[in-house]
Amino acid sequence: MKTLQFPLTKITIIFILGILFSYFLKPIPSVVFIMLGISTLFFIGSYYAFKSSSKSASLFGITTYLLAFCVGATTLTVHTDSLQQNNYTHYRNVFDTTHTFTLTLREKLKNTAFNKRYIAQLNSIDGEKTSGRILLNIYKDSLTDSFIIGNQLKINGLLNQNTAQKNPNQFDYSKYLENKQIYAQLYAVPNEIQIGSKIEKDIWYYTAALRTKIIRNLEKSKFKTKELNVAVALIMGQQQDIDPEITQDYQYAGAVHILSVSGLHIGFILLFVTFLLKPFPNTKRSSFVKLVIILISLSLFGVLAGLAPSVVRSVTMFSFVAIGQYLRRSTNIYHTLLVSILLILLFQPSFLFDVGFQLSYVALFFIMWLQPLFANIWKPKNKIVYYFWEILTVSFAAQIGTLPLSIYYFHQFPGLFFITNLIVIPFLGFIMSLGVLVMLLAAFDWVPFYPAKTLELSIYYLDKIIGCIASLEQFIIKNIPLNLPLLISCYLVIITLIIAFQQKNIKSVFGVLTAIIILQLSSIGTKWEVQNQIEFIVLNTSKKTQLIERNGTKATIYTNDAILKNSKNNTLLASYLTANFCTLEQQSKLKNLIYFKGRKILLIDSSKVYPTNIHPDVLLLIQSPKLNLDRLLQTIKPKIIVADASNYKSIQKKWAATCSQQKIPFHSTNEKGFYKIN
Repeated sequence: MKTLQFPLTKITIIFILGILFSYFLKPIPSVVFIMLGISTLFFIGSYYAFKSSSKSASLFGITTYLLAFCVGATTLTVHTDSLQQNNYTHYRNVFDTTHTFTLTLREKLKNTAFNKRYIAQLNSIDGEKTSGRILLNIYKDSLTDSFIIGNQLKINGLLNQNTAQKNPNQFDYSKYLENKQIYAQLYAVPNEIQIGSKIEKDIWYYTAALRTKIIRNLEKSKFKTKELNVAVALIMGQQQDIDPEITQDYQYAGAVHILSVSGLHIGFILLFVTFLLKPFPNTKRSSFVKLVIILISLSLFGVLAGLAPSVVRSVTMFSFVAIGQYLRRSTNIYHTLLVSILLILLFQPSFLFDVGFQLSYVALFFIMWLQPLFANIWKPKNKIVYYFWEILTVSFAAQIGTLPLSIYYFHQFPGLFFITNLIVIPFLGFIMSLGVLVMLLAAFDWVPFYPAKTLELSIYYLDKIIGCIASLEQFIIKNIPLNLPLLISCYLVIITLIIAFQQKNIKSVFGVLTAIIILQLSSIGTKWEVQNQIEFIVLNTSKKTQLIERNGTKATIYTNDAILKNSKNNTLLASYLTANFCTLEQQSKLKNLIYFKGRKILLIDSSKVYPTNIHPDVLLLIQSPKLNLDRLLQTIKPKIIVADASNYKSIQKKWAATCSQQKIPFHSTNEKGFYKIN
């Protein structure tokens, strides 16, 4: 590909490698800044050497890439809030005792069953100025009105540091929050919160107020709640109030991407604004005015949609496309893509680790690269057939590009995605155009009845169609295992196949065969690794006991009757089996004594029945048994005691104290997470 020879391509790739270096190795900031200073000096020296002699071209290239790497590493370091000295994570005893916090609400999140959730900016702790973002959980109270973005709150409470996942192969919510520069959570009750008299009126306040105004005006016009929540997600990217069942239907149908504002939506906005500006003459001044209006419109829509990574990416890229059109230059879409990546990551390097950001760019890249190849296979003369053929080729190109990454993160594949996109994309264009018009008028306190009703009915039937497709569960492939080596190998195969299809020569065929061999080696390596793994795990499940014994690809679960009957709905077990490329061979009731690799695991439950002549390696306490632990330890002398989440926390504290006195290790899954023997 010629694009790979473009200098900006290599610079962008090396810049991203610099971000990854800083993210995974976490070097000391001073070391990163020294690296940046040295690379800058080398770059300046090689630049002047190159000016005086072209023989220094290779040296200039190397120092340019070195500087790009160091800039990438420095960018992430500078934008990592926890490395800032005034960040709350450096405050003394911040997670150990209660403090008085003052904070400003920044963003409303999806509520949980018991709490309303916000992202808040900390202003001070105990009167001392601090900075940083936290997740604020406010207990739901029907007597208390919702807080608004910009509210300054004063709360006395205990700040809870994010904890790592407590079961194997679960979604790491702690890491997810950390990538968003959120390192702690605060829980509060509404009547204990002091609301400041002043509201911080910044861009977040005004956009949230505008969204709220639009939603309330639509509610007053008797716009049905379920359809309104979908409309708000489609047009403004706000998914906080959308019904979980509808979200699941969109996932199963392969259309969940339309619920988060991305390139598809921004493209519709650009076309819509361009259409409205058609009456403008094509003079130089008018073209400049049109460009400004387009850029402002795209930016305002991005802010209104909450500046999510996919929104920022799309707005940035389409802004460059608009500028290219204004300059009347043939805009190289690959170069536009690279510039948008570089600019976004310069200001928000953490976006690189956002799944939506990754999927958006991969999908867009494959649409630009692969879709023209599909389109050239057949060129129907009928305009309607051609339109739907274009939609189909775009869908296939995007799906092929994102398939390995989607399976890697979500472990499922919607088999009817192409049918969904054939129906949804034409429908979405109409809904987006009408929706933008209705919401724009709603912002000015006028909701015309017929357009609003048409929008409501359109979304109603869209949901019905999506629900109908999602109900065909036999076409939804779930629990597909895929690890990082297989992910990389799959992309090598896909990329080499596309190149071979383009070039059709021996060299490209050799590349495909090499990629297939690498995929086979990755598969063999994964299989060998899995088959040589033997482990026993005590899971952390509230009020329940679940034990997993795995020997290679075969797993056995030990638990009570109720869980055994519903093992198909056991998501924790399913995620474990999928991640470890294994199957459930046996389901067994809990036993008092389990032997594993020559070790004895003794279980004592609330019945307190156990053999007294056993000296176990592991003593597992479940269901809060009432016993004299001192006497028990002297009798059976275990090497370690494990207590799972089926025990009361108060009893576990007493056991921990006893074990400390007896100098026996104590592992509570509530505090430390799952316990593993391997």
